[in-house]
Amino acid sequence: MKSIATRTGRHCLSLPSNRLGLYLALRHWCRPGQRLLMSPISADEILFLVLAAGLRPVIAPLSPRDGNIDVSRVDLSMVDAVLTTNLYGLPDHAPAFAGKILIEDVAHAMESSIDGRPLGTFGEAAVFSLSKHPGAGSGGVLAVAEESDLRALERARDELLTPGSFRADLIGVATSMARQAALKLDLVRPALALMRALGMQEEREGYRIALDPDGLERVLKEVPELPPFDPWVRADLHDYRARRGRLARWYQSRRLAKVPADRGRRLAGVARLAELPTAAPAVRDHADQPLFRVPLLVRDRDAAIAELERRGVATGYLYDPPYDDYAPAFTEASPDPAPARWWARHVLPVDPVYADRSLAALRDLEPPTERPPGPAAGTPSTP
Repeated sequence: MKSIATRTGRHCLSLPSNRLGLYLALRHWCRPGQRLLMSPISADEILFLVLAAGLRPVIAPLSPRDGNIDVSRVDLSMVDAVLTTNLYGLPDHAPAFAGKILIEDVAHAMESSIDGRPLGTFGEAAVFSLSKHPGAGSGGVLAVAEESDLRALERARDELLTPGSFRADLIGVATSMARQAALKLDLVRPALALMRALGMQEEREGYRIALDPDGLERVLKEVPELPPFDPWVRADLHDYRARRGRLARWYQSRRLAKVPADRGRRLAGVARLAELPTAAPAVRDHADQPLFRVPLLVRDRDAAIAELERRGVATGYLYDPPYDDYAPAFTEASPDPAPARWWARHVLPVDPVYADRSLAALRDLEPPTERPPGPAAGTPSTP
């Protein structure tokens, strides 16, 4: 956590998960009923956290260049707050949201920056994930500018924490270590087969968890409260609110300390993947940043995923369909959902740290035959 505090120059609060930090930040700075601008492409649980905070999700148009909010096509006068995604580490245009309550989700962007300024330093709050770049399996950090906010958020955190246990921490650490070993030893394919055989993967409808609209309607009557939303928010991390013990905290610190050492490998992978004709345009703009994943835009994404898995390369972090189609009854629709649908259908996120294992298959992939929709498809989406 000290490294994040040093990087951002902010006060930091340790958390069992990134998602708990996002809820705390939304509740602290926003009032129920306010309108929150957010990307149509992000993890399932993010939408449910916004709803749990009592906010109205306003879905932004998406830029096909980077999969983030297209700031050239939003009317900020119509919203109260903004939640950035920084998808796969490609930075949102945070400076464009000045004057609004800005919460930065930097789960994918621990080491990304804008003109040399680290992400996580632009908004009222930023939430980091220790399960992404560090690969710790769990853990989050909430970074804020004012110590008074830190103390209030610490009290709010403690009210929401559930009891943890040494056994749960031990299982979590062992699972994460096994995952890291499988990656290093190129054993992803048998590891995936074992996880599926043991039923260790969350059931999904395609790439999203089941929405259960009737159940969601019922718990919306209890906002702003987080526990009623646990069945949705806890997907793939059932103990996202559980207090972590000494073992888990030690392991998280150990994994976080390894991030700088992995930076060179990550940058080298980004540079190699950026040369592919399928790389998203913004990847070339940010090839000097250690991205969490490198988004490629390919013709037959699902066939590519199957081929990569056959070669022992797992693909994750797919957010398809966009929120407009996933939960239309619970969001305010984007003025132009077509770019998000195109992106969600074609994006293939690749881990740059293990780029060498996938390049042989990736070189054969072709870009989509149809051009990305939207007037900003061919140019950077800056104001």
